Amino acid sequence: MKKILVILVALALAMTVGCKSETEAPKQEKAAAPAEKVVAKPGEGVTVQPARATWDTGYFQEALVRAGLKELGYDVKEPKELQNPLFYQSVMLGDVDYWTNGWFPNHTSQMPKGSEDKVEIVGYVAKAGGLQGYLVSKKDAEKFNIKSLDDFKRPEVKEAFDANDDGKADLTACPPGWGCEKVITHHFDVYDLDDHINPIKAGYSASMADALARFNSGEPIFFYTWAPNWTIGKLKPGKDVVWINVPEIKPKESQMAGEDRMTVSAIEGAVSDPLKAGFVVSDIQVVANKDFLNSNPSAKKFFKLFNLQLADINEQNTKMQDGEKSQADIERHAQEWIAANQEKWNSWLDAARNAAN
Repeated sequence: MKKILVILVALALAMTVGCKSETEAPKQEKAAAPAEKVVAKPGEGVTVQPARATWDTGYFQEALVRAGLKELGYDVKEPKELQNPLFYQSVMLGDVDYWTNGWFPNHTSQMPKGSEDKVEIVGYVAKAGGLQGYLVSKKDAEKFNIKSLDDFKRPEVKEAFDANDDGKADLTACPPGWGCEKVITHHFDVYDLDDHINPIKAGYSASMADALARFNSGEPIFFYTWAPNWTIGKLKPGKDVVWINVPEIKPKESQMAGEDRMTVSAIEGAVSDPLKAGFVVSDIQVVANKDFLNSNPSAKKFFKLFNLQLADINEQNTKMQDGEKSQADIERHAQEWIAANQEKWNSWLDAARNAAN
């Protein structure tokens, strides 16, 4: 009897194992999905038409971005040089694809109505890079304790900065018709400066060359400038010159929208922090056609990541002022910058390639 029970238990166990093996398939490890292949030249077959502004201080960043797009495989044409309003009209219509010379909020009023549906501002070429204001030779600012335009009302300051003996301090200003000339004229009105400061409105480059010569001779200088620019490549803020304040923020009507950006913090070489610049400080940004961006995620990613230190732009602008200003020179400057910043450059390109997947 005991023998029969053992046989029956053994048969039952065999049937259970058999049933289980028939109903349950053996577990198999899932195969890993193959990694997506990164396309080295995602822009291959795409022709791109860039634009650039008419001021040469913006040529360097244009050359760099064009070089980046070429490395991504795009067929990039030579840039069309356009005045601001014509560019914003052209990029909205798709006649050009992008430029690297947007200054915002300064350019906002120059964009056509409805352009926000067709045009996108991307990344920061130089955040707060579009700085404008007044500078004074550092040793003289310290000697006379100059902090703002109001200090030029003091007799001893006027005398020190009076190069033509007219009883007023000489300011290297902007030529008639420039936007900065209108703001400086506004400052003279609202801060009551006409009897104290003489604005020199001759050709800017020649006037600044004269100011630089006076500085090198040890004389005081007082000038308006903007960044990026060769002027603060030659005359370095914090070392040679200092940014000074306006007495208080009193914007023109056209500056009202950017009033909060007329005071700016963390400016190297400023006499105070924050600095009351008196001009709207702009971000330099890429502006592109939305259809182009949507069709070219690699280009959009590159635009978003691309950025420059203001000192690098000023250094290149200084080379141009010293005579290295042909297109071949500018392209060489761009390649030199890439070689000096290869790791950063490669990381931008890699991220742009990955954006295509």
